[in-house]
Amino acid sequence: MTRKNERIVPPEFSSLSASIVTTLKDQILHWQYPPEYRLTEAELCKQFDVSRSPVREALRILATDGFVQRMPNRSYRVKQHNLQEIEELYDVRLALELFVVERLAARNDDVQSDIAALKRTWTGLLNGSPRKDEELARLDTQFHETLAHASGNKSLLRQLRAINERLMLFRIIDFAKTHRAASTCRQHLDILKCILAKNVAGARKAMQKNIEEGRNNVHSAIKDALARSYSL
Repeated sequence: MTRKNERIVPPEFSSLSASIVTTLKDQILHWQYPPEYRLTEAELCKQFDVSRSPVREALRILATDGFVQRMPNRSYRVKQHNLQEIEELYDVRLALELFVVERLAARNDDVQSDIAALKRTWTGLLNGSPRKDEELARLDTQFHETLAHASGNKSLLRQLRAINERLMLFRIIDFAKTHRAASTCRQHLDILKCILAKNVAGARKAMQKNIEEGRNNVHSAIKDALARSYSL
């Protein structure tokens, strides 16, 4: 039963909104809209030939996912990328995840089922058909959060999830890099192999390689894109 005064979103709006979200995410990720670009409902209604309702829903989703920011005048702008903030988030993430793999490698008897499930997933991804960048980014996040959960440290997991929410956009940018999907699969499997072998130093080295490669890809992509956008 529908609650009183609860707004019902027609199915066609949800379908249209999903299509708009997909298109705008792709355009933002490929820098067709530079940072700080102002997106208005009127402009997007004209671009997609739709009413305001699906556009508003799409913009709310994009804001939640960190692609745009809402402005006081009810318009939105493409989120600016603060390189210093991104560097700091990667620094904290690296420290947390090195602790995770060190702890897991030191006592791997308790996490055999988690490791086996992750190994099946990433072996399948390595040998399977290509996936979209956004799907890979979410699977990558799931991999790292599963390891954090297996460590048994709930406070660490909460902190890592908070960081991952802010880094999701940049994970997608990372996977847009050629061959990044394959290298991530191999790096993840190497991390798992070291944990199972109780190789603490190897697990730390493999995790650091995985995170630093992602950081470098994101840093390079953002710097290049900002240079292009400001030269227009």
